[in-house]
Amino acid sequence: MRWLWSAPKDSALDFSLSITICSWNTQEDTRKCLESLWAVRDETDFEVIVIDNNSEDGSPEMIRQEFPWVRLEAMSRNLGFTGGHNHALSIRKGHHALLLNSDTVVYPGALKTLMEYVAAGPNAGVVGPKLLNPDGSLQFSCRRFPNPTAALFRNTPLGKLFPNNRFTRDYLMQDWTHDGPRDVDWVSGAALLMREELMDEIGYLDPEFFMYCEDVDYCWRAWKAGFRVAYLPGSVIMHKIGGSTDKAPNRMIGRFHSSMLRFYRKNMLPQRPAVVRPFALAGAMVAIGLRAGLFISKNKVDNLKRKFSRTT
Repeated sequence: MRWLWSAPKDSALDFSLSITICSWNTQEDTRKCLESLWAVRDETDFEVIVIDNNSEDGSPEMIRQEFPWVRLEAMSRNLGFTGGHNHALSIRKGHHALLLNSDTVVYPGALKTLMEYVAAGPNAGVVGPKLLNPDGSLQFSCRRFPNPTAALFRNTPLGKLFPNNRFTRDYLMQDWTHDGPRDVDWVSGAALLMREELMDEIGYLDPEFFMYCEDVDYCWRAWKAGFRVAYLPGSVIMHKIGGSTDKAPNRMIGRFHSSMLRFYRKNMLPQRPAVVRPFALAGAMVAIGLRAGLFISKNKVDNLKRKFSRTT
């Protein structure tokens, strides 16, 4: 596993920025993403590396035919979000790296603004742009570090009963307008710029996170190492959400909650007094398990309703 943490094998870095994209059965989304990058190719010198995680929808063939300038790595198995990006980072030829989802569209000026900010702020280890939903509304892509109370209200029946509760609002940072740059706890891995000096010091994403919470963990490690995590709304990218994960929702729910528990055990549990850690861990496991079971049960009920409606 050493390669996950090593510097690029080719020490002669040819670009200011490497843009790494993981795709899994997102052919049309990937096409739009790469088209948007081609349109802004003059904003900075960058390379694009696409890690295709064994797609079955013709994505690798499409990339080879329509985007020959892309460095395509067609994998024979699904490495996951973390494994795919770590592989791309280990072979990159750029100084800094921008992790980008395949279901994003990069707006003009986004890359230029990110690179100017990194050049001007030597202590900015991670920078996240403003993310917009496809309808142009704001996506809350910078957040405070998670806590158990926020999890109880976030996308749960309790949250529906109290939609404006302060716990969710605090977690999503809804107490400000997101119209100016500021330091934040963490930014979404859907579009996350990693500074070269930070990668040299703390490495890449933790491979124990197959997907989900790897971005939270990386930002946690960045702060711990003395680097800043910044939100930069002057750089704008559209993010569709769910391009790959919607294809296997229950499996993704399981992975998400498993990653939540892993993050808690790794980073937050050690901060508690040793005497209460076993009880805190047991409580977290029960709460996260119940939350995951609730979402999976709801999906199954919804599927049964759809099947019933088609037969009547």
